[in-house]
Amino acid sequence: YKWHQLSEGGKHVAEALGGERILPTTTDFRQKRALNVVEEMALASGMPVPPVYLLAHEKGINAFAAGNSPADAVIGITQGGLDSFNREQLQGVIAHEFSHILNGDMRLNLRLIALLNGILFLGHCGRFLLRSGGFSSRSSRKGGGGRILILAVGLAVVGAIGTFFGGLIKAAINRQREFLADASAVQFTRNPGGIGGALKIIGGHAAGSRLLSANTDEASHIFVSNALGSFAFFKTHPPLEDRIRRIDPN
Repeated sequence: YKWHQLSEGGKHVAEALGGERILPTTTDFRQKRALNVVEEMALASGMPVPPVYLLAHEKGINAFAAGNSPADAVIGITQGGLDSFNREQLQGVIAHEFSHILNGDMRLNLRLIALLNGILFLGHCGRFLLRSGGFSSRSSRKGGGGRILILAVGLAVVGAIGTFFGGLIKAAINRQREFLADASAVQFTRNPGGIGGALKIIGGHAAGSRLLSANTDEASHIFVSNALGSFAFFKTHPPLEDRIRRIDPN
């Protein structure tokens, strides 16, 4: 069911995170600049120009690309990113996201979202059966309560173990792809100061890159920086310092 929802492309992901499309008719200077930069990076990477979505209620600095293919891809950026980046840094971040589109990372990311939702669903079923107490009522007097209890515990355990290892896999895959996207951003812009400067801005910002949307957890691996905050158990992104040093060893 989740994969069916995600078949709509990046639009579904952006709207689930609270994003609204930035229209070409906008008169806001920062929004207009974002649209212009996306067009520039589309030309630089040789890809179609995707729609741009703004997460207007997010003060954390972040951005993402989502979709099944370049044809249904979208670029998203938070209000914090729009307010904090200059044009050079915005180019670096948008180029980073175009790398994810070009390298096929988006489709893999959506598959991971669907897979992890399936595992979570098993765990939710188990916990629902345990909370409902169906095994302790009339069914237990007929001998069926024990089987329901075993099923409930089994589903809950499968869900918990699957979610744990799913988080590890998501984090391991995404960390290496972030390094590649950073390098591609430098290639597209011919300017290491763009993405490097953007990562420094994120590291020094009070809100960091954390997002508050209820759906952030399932999509945490699609963002340019860690969207779950510094206390997240599974870090889906390499440390900012490591990424900055690879771009700017000094």
